[in-house]
Amino acid sequence: MQIETILFDLDDTLYPGSSGIWSLIRERIDRFMIEKLNYQEQDVPSTREKLFGEFGTTLRGLESVHHIDPVDYLRFVHDIPINDFLVPNPKLNELLEMLPQQKVIFTNGDRWHAKRVTDALNITRYFERTVDIIDVTPYCKPMVEAFRLALQKLNITDPTKILLVDDNIRNIEAANNLGMKSVLV
Repeated sequence: MQIETILFDLDDTLYPGSSGIWSLIRERIDRFMIEKLNYQEQDVPSTREKLFGEFGTTLRGLESVHHIDPVDYLRFVHDIPINDFLVPNPKLNELLEMLPQQKVIFTNGDRWHAKRVTDALNITRYFERTVDIIDVTPYCKPMVEAFRLALQKLNITDPTKILLVDDNIRNIEAANNLGMKSVLV
């Protein structure tokens, strides 16, 4: 079956995990929990990990437990100096240029963060759309329902014509279970 659409994860997939971006986001998640929800600093790491494990993302956990506004949370945690950490990658540009398929970002982040990242990498022009965590509410990757909602939003009926490029094995497994092809970065 021919691949018609490539779904790209964003963070730690389109740029290296060594960039430091995820560390900054994690620090902002911790600050959100302390400043906005009054968690004690020493309790944050274990609580964050517990929420991530139980709900798929810390955001979904905080929504369930504290009924937070997801947009406020996402804007807070992604308020980081992207351009201080990311620069265009000519090889990534060449690769994206060579791929004739429709290219879409599918992220557990938000579309505003995705745009800032793709702008910093100078690759925004290659992506026709971003499907973000708001689009798949109340789900998130790796939940199969999140993938189904993403495909529905993209008007894709045949998952066997999709390739997922992601850095998370749980996301890869979920995509494979739906019949998608996948590449683990």
